[in-house]
Amino acid sequence: MALEIVLITGMSGSGKSVALHAMEDAGYYCVDNLPPELLAAFVDLEHKHHGNRVAIAMDVRSATSLPQVPKELDRLKSQGIVVQSLFLDATTGTLIRRFSETRRRHPLSNDELLQGRQALVQIIELERELLADLREQSHVIDTSHIRSSQLQSYVKGLLSVTAGGMTLVFQSFAFKRGIPVDADYVFDVRMLPNPHYESSLRDLTGLDAPVAEFLAQQPEVLTMEQHIEQFMAFWLDVLEQNHRSYVTVAIGCTGGQHRSVYLVEQLARRFEQRWKVLRRHREMDGR
Repeated sequence: MALEIVLITGMSGSGKSVALHAMEDAGYYCVDNLPPELLAAFVDLEHKHHGNRVAIAMDVRSATSLPQVPKELDRLKSQGIVVQSLFLDATTGTLIRRFSETRRRHPLSNDELLQGRQALVQIIELERELLADLREQSHVIDTSHIRSSQLQSYVKGLLSVTAGGMTLVFQSFAFKRGIPVDADYVFDVRMLPNPHYESSLRDLTGLDAPVAEFLAQQPEVLTMEQHIEQFMAFWLDVLEQNHRSYVTVAIGCTGGQHRSVYLVEQLARRFEQRWKVLRRHREMDGR
Protein backbone atom coordinates (compact mmCIF):
# COMPACT_ATOMS: atom_id res chain seq x y z
CA MET A 1 0.00 0.00 0.00
CA ALA A 2 1.43 3.39 -1.05
CA LEU A 3 2.45 5.84 1.62
CA GLU A 4 0.10 8.84 1.83
CA ILE A 5 1.38 12.19 3.07
CA VAL A 6 -0.73 15.28 3.70
CA LEU A 7 1.30 18.46 4.14
CA ILE A 8 -0.56 21.21 6.01
CA THR A 9 0.79 24.74 5.72
CA GLY A 10 -0.74 28.18 5.84
CA MET A 11 -0.95 31.54 7.53
CA SER A 12 -0.42 31.78 11.27
CA GLY A 13 -3.84 31.92 12.90
CA SER A 14 -5.62 30.30 9.96
CA GLY A 15 -6.46 27.02 11.74
CA LYS A 16 -3.61 24.60 11.06
CA SER A 17 -3.99 22.98 14.48
CA VAL A 18 -7.69 22.37 13.80
CA ALA A 19 -6.86 20.76 10.45
CA LEU A 20 -4.19 18.61 12.07
CA HIS A 21 -6.68 17.41 14.69
CA ALA A 22 -9.07 16.45 11.87
CA MET A 23 -6.29 14.43 10.27
CA GLU A 24 -5.58 12.70 13.56
CA ASP A 25 -9.28 11.83 13.93
CA ALA A 26 -9.14 10.33 10.44
CA GLY A 27 -6.37 7.97 11.48
CA TYR A 28 -3.29 9.82 10.26
CA TYR A 29 -0.11 9.91 12.29
CA CYS A 30 0.45 13.64 12.81
CA VAL A 31 3.40 15.85 13.62
CA ASP A 32 3.43 19.63 14.02
CA ASN A 33 6.12 22.11 12.98
CA LEU A 34 8.48 19.62 11.38
CA PRO A 35 11.68 21.31 10.10
CA PRO A 36 11.84 20.85 6.29
CA GLU A 37 15.38 19.51 6.60
CA LEU A 38 13.98 16.49 8.46
CA LEU A 39 11.16 15.71 6.03
CA ALA A 40 12.85 12.91 4.10
CA ALA A 41 14.19 11.15 7.20
CA PHE A 42 10.87 11.53 9.01
CA VAL A 43 8.86 10.10 6.12
CA ASP A 44 11.15 7.08 5.93
CA LEU A 45 10.93 6.49 9.68
CA GLU A 46 7.15 6.87 9.90
CA HIS A 47 6.57 4.57 6.95
CA LYS A 48 8.42 1.86 8.86
CA HIS A 49 6.85 2.38 12.26
CA HIS A 50 3.45 4.10 12.01
CA GLY A 51 1.77 2.76 8.90
CA ASN A 52 0.88 4.34 5.59
CA ARG A 53 -0.82 7.65 6.41
CA VAL A 54 1.08 10.64 7.72
CA ALA A 55 0.08 14.31 8.17
CA ILE A 56 2.77 16.95 8.62
CA ALA A 57 2.26 20.60 9.54
CA MET A 58 4.87 23.21 8.60
CA ASP A 59 4.69 26.95 9.02
CA VAL A 60 6.62 30.17 8.78
CA ARG A 61 8.71 29.29 11.83
CA SER A 62 10.82 27.31 9.35
CA ALA A 63 10.98 30.25 6.94
CA THR A 64 14.63 29.88 5.98
CA SER A 65 14.10 26.25 4.95
CA LEU A 66 10.68 26.49 3.28
CA PRO A 67 12.09 26.98 -0.26
CA GLN A 68 13.33 23.38 -0.04
CA VAL A 69 9.85 21.95 0.44
CA PRO A 70 8.42 21.97 -3.15
CA LYS A 71 11.52 20.21 -4.51
CA GLU A 72 11.41 17.68 -1.67
CA LEU A 73 7.72 16.97 -2.32
CA ASP A 74 8.48 16.34 -6.00
CA ARG A 75 11.20 13.91 -4.96
CA LEU A 76 8.77 12.01 -2.72
CA LYS A 77 6.20 11.84 -5.52
CA SER A 78 8.83 10.40 -7.85
CA GLN A 79 9.24 7.55 -5.33
CA GLY A 80 5.56 6.63 -5.64
CA ILE A 81 4.48 8.39 -2.46
CA VAL A 82 1.03 10.01 -2.63
CA VAL A 83 1.37 13.65 -1.56
CA GLN A 84 -1.43 16.14 -0.93
CA SER A 85 -0.68 19.74 0.03
CA LEU A 86 -3.23 21.79 1.96
CA PHE A 87 -2.82 25.53 2.56
CA LEU A 88 -5.03 27.37 5.06
CA ASP A 89 -5.57 31.07 4.43
CA ALA A 90 -7.65 33.94 5.80
CA THR A 91 -8.02 37.65 5.21
CA THR A 92 -5.57 39.96 6.95
CA GLY A 93 -8.39 41.52 8.98
CA THR A 94 -9.49 38.10 10.20
CA LEU A 95 -5.96 37.13 11.22
CA ILE A 96 -5.47 40.40 13.12
CA ARG A 97 -8.73 39.84 14.99
CA ARG A 98 -7.74 36.29 15.93
CA PHE A 99 -4.35 37.37 17.26
CA SER A 100 -6.08 40.09 19.26
CA GLU A 101 -8.62 37.68 20.74
CA THR A 102 -6.06 35.04 21.71
CA ARG A 103 -3.38 37.57 22.78
CA ARG A 104 -0.77 35.43 21.07
CA ARG A 105 2.28 36.83 19.32
CA HIS A 106 2.82 36.25 15.65
CA PRO A 107 5.70 33.77 15.13
CA LEU A 108 7.61 36.33 13.05
CA SER A 109 7.37 38.95 15.79
CA ASN A 110 10.20 38.72 18.31
CA ASP A 111 9.17 41.79 20.24
CA GLU A 112 5.84 42.43 21.97
CA LEU A 113 6.20 46.10 21.02
CA LEU A 114 5.89 45.07 17.38
CA GLN A 115 2.41 43.67 17.91
CA GLY A 116 0.57 46.90 17.15
CA ARG A 117 -2.01 46.73 14.37
CA GLN A 118 0.11 48.44 11.72
CA ALA A 119 3.18 46.36 12.53
CA LEU A 120 1.07 43.18 12.56
CA VAL A 121 -0.29 43.97 9.10
CA GLN A 122 3.27 44.27 7.81
CA ILE A 123 4.28 41.00 9.47
CA ILE A 124 1.29 39.17 7.96
CA GLU A 125 2.09 40.50 4.48
CA LEU A 126 5.70 39.34 4.92
CA GLU A 127 4.41 35.91 5.88
CA ARG A 128 2.29 35.81 2.71
CA GLU A 129 5.40 36.48 0.64
CA LEU A 130 7.38 33.76 2.38
CA LEU A 131 4.62 31.18 1.87
CA ALA A 132 3.62 32.21 -1.67
CA ASP A 133 5.33 29.30 -3.43
CA LEU A 134 3.79 26.72 -1.10
CA ARG A 135 0.36 28.28 -1.52
CA GLU A 136 0.69 28.13 -5.30
CA GLN A 137 1.20 24.36 -5.21
CA SER A 138 -1.49 23.54 -2.64
CA HIS A 139 -5.22 23.27 -2.32
CA VAL A 140 -6.29 26.42 -0.49
CA ILE A 141 -9.08 26.65 2.10
CA ASP A 142 -10.23 30.10 3.17
CA THR A 143 -11.03 29.92 6.90
CA SER A 144 -12.07 33.58 7.26
CA HIS A 145 -15.78 32.88 7.60
CA ILE A 146 -16.01 29.25 8.67
CA ARG A 147 -16.13 27.58 12.07
CA SER A 148 -13.71 24.98 13.35
CA SER A 149 -16.29 22.26 12.74
CA GLN A 150 -16.64 23.38 9.10
CA LEU A 151 -12.89 23.31 8.60
CA GLN A 152 -12.69 19.80 10.04
CA SER A 153 -15.48 18.72 7.70
CA TYR A 154 -13.77 20.27 4.66
CA VAL A 155 -10.46 18.58 5.49
CA LYS A 156 -12.12 15.19 5.93
CA GLY A 157 -13.96 15.76 2.65
CA LEU A 158 -10.65 16.24 0.87
CA LEU A 159 -9.35 13.01 2.36
CA SER A 160 -12.33 11.14 0.95
CA VAL A 161 -11.29 12.07 -2.60
CA THR A 162 -8.97 9.57 -4.22
CA ALA A 163 -5.57 11.12 -4.87
CA GLY A 164 -4.46 11.54 -8.45
CA GLY A 165 -6.08 13.56 -11.20
CA MET A 166 -7.83 16.85 -10.64
CA THR A 167 -10.58 17.64 -8.14
CA LEU A 168 -13.19 20.37 -8.65
CA VAL A 169 -14.52 22.22 -5.62
CA PHE A 170 -17.80 24.07 -6.18
CA GLN A 171 -18.52 26.54 -3.40
CA SER A 172 -21.49 28.83 -2.78
CA PHE A 173 -21.06 32.03 -0.78
CA ALA A 174 -22.66 35.36 0.14
CA PHE A 175 -21.10 38.50 -1.33
CA LYS A 176 -22.13 40.42 1.78
CA ARG A 177 -19.62 38.31 3.77
CA GLY A 178 -16.80 38.64 1.29
CA ILE A 179 -15.37 36.73 -1.66
CA PRO A 180 -13.54 33.50 -0.66
CA VAL A 181 -9.79 34.01 -0.95
CA ASP A 182 -9.36 30.37 -1.98
CA ALA A 183 -11.40 30.73 -5.18
CA ASP A 184 -9.74 30.18 -8.55
CA TYR A 185 -12.86 31.38 -10.39
CA VAL A 186 -15.68 33.57 -9.06
CA PHE A 187 -19.09 33.90 -10.69
CA ASP A 188 -21.58 36.57 -9.58
CA VAL A 189 -25.22 35.44 -9.88
CA ARG A 190 -26.87 38.29 -7.97
CA MET A 191 -28.65 39.46 -11.14
CA LEU A 192 -30.77 36.29 -11.28
CA PRO A 193 -34.36 36.10 -9.96
CA ASN A 194 -34.21 35.86 -6.17
CA PRO A 195 -36.39 33.32 -4.29
CA HIS A 196 -35.93 35.48 -1.18
CA TYR A 197 -38.73 37.69 -2.46
CA GLU A 198 -41.15 34.77 -2.63
CA SER A 199 -42.62 34.46 0.87
CA SER A 200 -43.08 30.70 0.59
CA LEU A 201 -39.41 30.22 -0.40
CA ARG A 202 -37.66 32.78 1.79
CA ASP A 203 -36.79 30.41 4.64
CA LEU A 204 -35.83 27.54 2.36
CA THR A 205 -32.50 26.99 0.58
CA GLY A 206 -31.26 25.98 -2.83
CA LEU A 207 -31.17 22.40 -1.56
CA ASP A 208 -34.96 22.35 -1.15
CA ALA A 209 -37.15 21.13 -4.01
CA PRO A 210 -39.52 24.16 -4.12
CA VAL A 211 -36.57 26.55 -4.55
CA ALA A 212 -34.96 24.29 -7.15
CA GLU A 213 -38.24 24.10 -9.09
CA PHE A 214 -38.63 27.90 -8.96
CA LEU A 215 -35.11 28.55 -10.24
CA ALA A 216 -35.27 25.82 -12.89
CA GLN A 217 -38.21 27.68 -14.45
CA GLN A 218 -36.24 30.93 -14.85
CA PRO A 219 -34.62 31.30 -18.32
CA GLU A 220 -31.86 33.55 -16.93
CA VAL A 221 -30.84 30.86 -14.44
CA LEU A 222 -30.58 28.22 -17.16
CA THR A 223 -28.51 30.58 -19.32
CA MET A 224 -26.14 31.35 -16.45
CA GLU A 225 -25.76 27.65 -15.69
CA GLN A 226 -24.95 26.88 -19.32
CA HIS A 227 -22.43 29.71 -19.60
CA ILE A 228 -20.53 28.64 -16.47
CA GLU A 229 -20.58 25.02 -17.61
CA GLN A 230 -19.28 25.90 -21.07
CA PHE A 231 -16.52 28.11 -19.70
CA MET A 232 -15.27 25.56 -17.17
CA ALA A 233 -15.60 22.61 -19.55
CA PHE A 234 -13.42 24.43 -22.09
CA TRP A 235 -10.60 25.17 -19.64
CA LEU A 236 -10.55 22.13 -17.34
CA ASP A 237 -8.50 19.97 -19.70
CA VAL A 238 -5.96 22.77 -20.01
CA LEU A 239 -5.82 23.15 -16.23
CA GLU A 240 -5.26 19.44 -15.75
CA GLN A 241 -2.51 19.45 -18.37
CA ASN A 242 -0.94 22.21 -16.28
CA HIS A 243 -0.80 19.70 -13.39
CA ARG A 244 -3.45 21.37 -11.28
CA SER A 245 -4.64 19.11 -8.46
CA TYR A 246 -7.59 21.26 -7.33
CA VAL A 247 -9.72 23.96 -8.91
CA THR A 248 -12.14 25.92 -6.73
CA VAL A 249 -15.13 27.54 -8.42
CA ALA A 250 -16.99 29.98 -6.19
CA ILE A 251 -20.54 31.07 -7.03
CA GLY A 252 -21.93 33.98 -5.07
CA CYS A 253 -25.31 35.59 -4.52
CA THR A 254 -26.50 38.08 -1.94
CA GLY A 255 -27.14 35.74 0.99
CA GLY A 256 -25.50 32.49 -0.13
CA GLN A 257 -28.72 30.59 0.50
CA HIS A 258 -30.74 30.20 -2.68
CA ARG A 259 -29.30 30.96 -6.14
CA SER A 260 -25.64 30.17 -5.53
CA VAL A 261 -26.49 26.98 -3.63
CA TYR A 262 -28.77 25.78 -6.42
CA LEU A 263 -26.19 26.43 -9.13
CA VAL A 264 -23.41 24.73 -7.17
CA GLU A 265 -25.55 21.61 -6.91
CA GLN A 266 -26.51 21.67 -10.58
CA LEU A 267 -22.97 22.19 -11.82
CA ALA A 268 -21.54 19.61 -9.43
CA ARG A 269 -23.95 16.99 -10.82
CA ARG A 270 -22.91 17.78 -14.38
CA PHE A 271 -19.16 17.75 -13.78
CA GLU A 272 -18.99 14.77 -11.44
CA GLN A 273 -19.69 12.51 -14.41
CA ARG A 274 -16.08 13.08 -15.45
CA TRP A 275 -14.20 14.78 -12.60
CA LYS A 276 -13.87 14.27 -8.88
CA VAL A 277 -16.14 16.89 -7.33
CA LEU A 278 -16.61 18.35 -3.86
CA ARG A 279 -19.47 20.63 -2.80
CA ARG A 280 -19.25 23.39 -0.20
CA HIS A 281 -21.87 25.86 0.96
CA ARG A 282 -20.00 28.39 3.09
CA GLU A 283 -22.98 30.15 4.63
CA MET A 284 -24.92 26.95 5.32
CA ASP A 285 -22.34 24.34 6.30
CA GLY A 286 -21.81 25.94 9.70
CA ARG A 287 -25.45 26.06 10.71
